Amino acid sequence: MTELDFIAALRALSPHPAARGLSDDAAVVEIGGETLILTKDMMAEGVHWLPQQSLADVAWKLVAVNLSDLAAKGAEPVGVLLGYTLGADDRAFLDGLRQALDAFDVPLLGGDTVSTGSKRTFSLTAIGRATHTPVPSRSGAQPGDGIYLCGSVGGAMMGFEALAKEADADQRPFTRPNPLLAEGRALAPLVTAMMDVSDGVLLDAWRMAEASGTRFAIDSPCIPIAAPEDRRDEALRWGDDYALLFTARSGTELPVLATRIGTVMQRGAEPLVVDGQAINDPQGLGYRH
Repeated sequence: MTELDFIAALRALSPHPAARGLSDDAAVVEIGGETLILTKDMMAEGVHWLPQQSLADVAWKLVAVNLSDLAAKGAEPVGVLLGYTLGADDRAFLDGLRQALDAFDVPLLGGDTVSTGSKRTFSLTAIGRATHTPVPSRSGAQPGDGIYLCGSVGGAMMGFEALAKEADADQRPFTRPNPLLAEGRALAPLVTAMMDVSDGVLLDAWRMAEASGTRFAIDSPCIPIAAPEDRRDEALRWGDDYALLFTARSGTELPVLATRIGTVMQRGAEPLVVDGQAINDPQGLGYRH
């Protein structure tokens, strides 16, 4: 089965409304007068980090990518649960984990460890508290809304290349991304849809348009990139940048720095139009498992 096939099968096991049909960045659970946001991400050896990377950086990124999902919901982190495979450099992982928890002011609440003797996989479950309801989703974009990006894309691509070549350049956009938690909380009351950009801004725009039943018209030259201009096309497809992609009513006064990159249209045959060209297949738009 492909990842999409497997997720489609899982949807039959996830009828609870908190799961949001497994088509959003996180689960939204209402308990009494509180709304909790739950999300889980994994990182696998040989897939998500290079052999020369410090496990301190891997630990930081594991925390950051989960908190980025909370940011896309406008949530305040409450704590995290760690799933850890024991092996070499455990001390380095703990150092990076401590640094990330301190930097983002989030406590470790528990988790589990295992020893397998094979390639390692780490996972983290992040728990957040909604700061605004209704909690933003991917599916609320409406025709006439502006499409915006808070942050930039392409920095992780450049950081990865610097790391792979052991170049004297900034690797941190790839190794130590920063989730836009404050920006997500500020935007939550104003957006019609929001998600973090993890797999490439074009692919994630396709996903948001599909979830909303609309068409996104994107002006790619408007998208802010943290890469040389001649690498723009790659930067729009690379991913791992954890910017916030969102839609808002035209004329909305935004409380954070964000760039308008397009307009939400009525649904057409294809959910995405880039620079006037309709895209009829998401293949090649970004990273897919």
